Amino acid sequence: MGLFDFFKKKETAPEAQEVLNKGLEKTKNGFLNKITKAVAGKSTVDDDVLDNLEEVLVTSDVGVTTTLKIIERIQDRVAKDKYLSTSELNLILRDEIQLLLAENNSNDFRNFEYGDHKPYVIMVVGVNGVGKTTTIGKLAHKLKAEGLKVVLGAADTFRAAAVEQIKLWGERIDVRVVAQAMGSDPASVAFDTIQSAVANGEDVVIIDTAGRLHNKIGLMNELGKIKKVMEKVIPDAPHEILLVLDGSTGQNAFEQCKQFTEATDVNALAITKLDGTAKGGVVIGISDQFKIPVKYIGVGEGVNDLQLFDKKAFVDGLFK
Repeated sequence: MGLFDFFKKKETAPEAQEVLNKGLEKTKNGFLNKITKAVAGKSTVDDDVLDNLEEVLVTSDVGVTTTLKIIERIQDRVAKDKYLSTSELNLILRDEIQLLLAENNSNDFRNFEYGDHKPYVIMVVGVNGVGKTTTIGKLAHKLKAEGLKVVLGAADTFRAAAVEQIKLWGERIDVRVVAQAMGSDPASVAFDTIQSAVANGEDVVIIDTAGRLHNKIGLMNELGKIKKVMEKVIPDAPHEILLVLDGSTGQNAFEQCKQFTEATDVNALAITKLDGTAKGGVVIGISDQFKIPVKYIGVGEGVNDLQLFDKKAFVDGLFK
C-alpha cells in the first residue's frame, strides 16, 4: 500500500468534499460572482466575454500566464462552435481548468509508492507564517492515525518559537520530536533525527527547516548542507522536499515558489489557509507554472483539515 493510501482510504469522498467545499467557499463565491458579471447581458461567448473572463481569472490570482493559456483554450472551443452560449461557459471553464491541473500533475501523488523507503524522509521548507509547522503537525497526525511511526525534527533552530511550536505539536499528537538548543546547527538536528529514526525503526521522518527567505545563495547553502548530512545516514534522503505556501498571499506565493524551487529540489507542494481567502485560484496558477504536484491543501484550522489534493474535487468545489 502507498504511504498516502494509508489515510486516503479514511477520508470518504462525501465527507472530504463537504470539508473542501466549505473551505473554498470564499474563493468560489468571488469567482462565480465575477463570472456572472462577466457574462451579464450576453447570450453567446464573444470577444467581450472572453476579455471579461480574462480579468476574472487574473483578479482571482490564477496568474497572467496561466490565464492566457486558459483563455486560448476556450477561444479554440469557441472557434469550433461559434454559437457557444454563456450558460455553457462555467462547464467549459471547469473542464479546461481540470485538464490543465491533470497535465501539470502528471506524476500524481496517488500513484506514489512507499516502496522500500524506511524511514521515508520529508524535508519541509517555506517562509515563516505560511503554516509550515502546523502542516507538519497535521500531516504527522494523519500518518500516525493510520499506524505509521513518525518522528519530527525541529531543525528551525533560529527561532525559539519554532522549536517550541513543534514540541507542542509532538505532545498534542503524541509523536516523538528531536530538538536541540536554539541556535544549534540545523544540519546536526536533521542528522540526529534521521539516525534515531533508523535506530528506532520509525516509518516517516519530517524535518522542519528555517523559514527565512534570505538571499538565495544563503538559502541554497543552508538547505544543501542539511541535505548532505541526511545523505550520510540515508543516501537518497530526503525523499520528498515539501514547500509550504500560504494561499491567502496570492501573487506572493508565486514569488516564494520561484525562490525556493531555484534554491532546492522541491518535488511537492502544500498550499495552506485556503479557507480564509478568496485567492484559491493561486493553486491553479502555481501548479501550471511550476509543474510541481500540489500534494496537500489546508482548508481549515482543525487537525483533520489538511487534505490530499484531489484535482477533480478541487475544481468541483470552485463551481458548485
